[in-house]
Amino acid sequence: MIIALCLVAPFVAMLWVGSYAKTDPTFIGIPFFYWYQMLWVLISTVLTMIAYKLWQRDQRGRKGANGGAAK
Repeated sequence: MIIALCLVAPFVAMLWVGSYAKTDPTFIGIPFFYWYQMLWVLISTVLTMIAYKLWQRDQRGRKGANGGAAK
């Protein structure tokens, strides 16, 4: 469930255009519209990495629970 939330959050944030379709506040002269999207590139990277690590941990747990046997 947490893995799905990590992967879906960036899509929801980018599809909700009304939340960032504005120019203020600016950051070092860059309108909000642009820096908000670029910030989500970094956030998406971190969330994808977290989802991958959680998935790896889950797979190791399943493998250990099966005694190392392949399904």
